[in-house]
Amino acid sequence: MSASTSIMPSAGDWQSLAPHPETITWRYAGDARLLVAAGYALLLQVSHPTVGAGVSEHSEFRHDPWGRLLRTLDYTYTMVYGGPQAAGEMGRRIRSFHKQIRGTGPDGRRYHALEPEAYAWVHATLAEAIVAAHERFGRPLTNTQRQQFWAEWRSLGRMLGVRDRDLPADWLGFRAYFEEMIDGRLEHTPAVDEVLEALEQPTPPALALLRGPGWAAIRAPLGHVLGLTTVGLLTPGLRGRFCVRWTRANDLELRALGGALRSATPLMPSWLCNTGSSYLRWRQQAIARGDVASGDRIAPASL
Repeated sequence: MSASTSIMPSAGDWQSLAPHPETITWRYAGDARLLVAAGYALLLQVSHPTVGAGVSEHSEFRHDPWGRLLRTLDYTYTMVYGGPQAAGEMGRRIRSFHKQIRGTGPDGRRYHALEPEAYAWVHATLAEAIVAAHERFGRPLTNTQRQQFWAEWRSLGRMLGVRDRDLPADWLGFRAYFEEMIDGRLEHTPAVDEVLEALEQPTPPALALLRGPGWAAIRAPLGHVLGLTTVGLLTPGLRGRFCVRWTRANDLELRALGGALRSATPLMPSWLCNTGSSYLRWRQQAIARGDVASGDRIAPASL
């Protein structure tokens, strides 16, 4: 058995690794408010030199950011809400697809998307974004829930070929690992500027209702909110490293937005608290066609 084959769990293990309705992951990963943290997760990812180089060289993000977001949601929602069979098949598809993502970065260093550190980092940032977004905008997890969520997220990572030793065993270890990655590995890559520019000046999605005057009316406020939530979730150190401005007025505005979104929790319909099943029904044909992989040639990079 080859190393690439043995790193993936067998189909018989999918049932025990995939989330189910009683898990923290199932309950929290589909909240619609998490979408405001998509840019945060993406910045964390592309500031890793391997991921950043891969996105700049191979991704369609600059030309089709909304399609990129949909394909990433196709992947994450299938892994969490699609059931063990669909999640296992998606995990194998994603792992196999990354074998071809390789090249030379701006610094002349050769990279490959399946480098264990970079590959695991992408998966870890999604966990960070989910917890951070709920803390700021949704339903904050208790310490016990965070521990359980991280255990479930590591299990989900196994279905992608993220080995147990590639990520810390518990949430406390994850926090130390996350800080070490920020301090020692993340850089102001060219992809960071590409993401910040796309968030500041979003292009219209391929929806008739959001073209022409409709898009003109919402483009500026949407870009402002996406920039506010993305930069606001970064650590002060990363803001400085990425050369982004953050003022006290920005902080007050983010706090007000967070308070408003959190206070909406009791009023939110169930389908907004957990959009997983309805989203998968909506995107069923695209996912079946394989758009989740074929439309973008680099790692899943946001919520």
